[in-house]
Amino acid sequence: MSTTVDEDELKGIWRAYRIDGDQKARDRLILTYSPLVKYVAGRLSVGLPSHVEEGDLVSYGLLGLINAIERFEIDREIKFETYAISRIKGAIIDELRSMDWVPRSVRSRAREIERTIGELENKLKRAPTDEEICTHIGITQEEFNANLAAIHRSSVAALDELWTIASSGGDTVALIDTIEDPLAEDPSSAFQSVETREALAEAIRRLPERERLVIALYYYEELTLREIGEILGVTESRVSQLHTKAVLRLKVRLNATLDRSVA
Repeated sequence: MSTTVDEDELKGIWRAYRIDGDQKARDRLILTYSPLVKYVAGRLSVGLPSHVEEGDLVSYGLLGLINAIERFEIDREIKFETYAISRIKGAIIDELRSMDWVPRSVRSRAREIERTIGELENKLKRAPTDEEICTHIGITQEEFNANLAAIHRSSVAALDELWTIASSGGDTVALIDTIEDPLAEDPSSAFQSVETREALAEAIRRLPERERLVIALYYYEELTLREIGEILGVTESRVSQLHTKAVLRLKVRLNATLDRSVA
């Protein structure tokens, strides 16, 4: 957020917009919070095909920011930034999905790997190794790595995949935002699902150590894949593979948990 506006002035701008409907105040809020759009677009642009320009993501995200400003209730015990980031992510992801730029073959292989992980975990009662996944599918390690790279490029949402929380009246929140951060303020009970949060936390705990570390460094410490590679002593492409495998494992476990809760 811009540092040119102090807290008291910002509260006055919010009141002018929400209470008096001052459109100049609305425009000021858009300008003040616009760095959030750049931040989210930059995070989501990692690994996207070259024809998807970050400037386009910013344009999509700006619509999400405007929607957040128009719908935000200033009396709620939640930081606007927390609310807006979810709206911005949602607007960008919705637009990318509408473009349907992910090849059908990549979607199919991602589903196949997810099914394989689920079947092997049920059978082995642990996280399957790369070799076990490859053997089950009938592909080589090189083909598996190539598939992970393709899936990573198509998985714009990753842990930012939006989930609808029933108790929020139809609002959507980023799945990663439902994980409790003990160092952060509680944003709002309206944006938390205890069941989902606990399921995700348990799924992360069950990840292989390196995949768990990649998730923590990428989503909590907000490091780039290159920076994580330097810490782990591996290439950026290897970090990408670890991230993609972690996300696929988490999706399998969360889907299984949610299926059981619905049954």
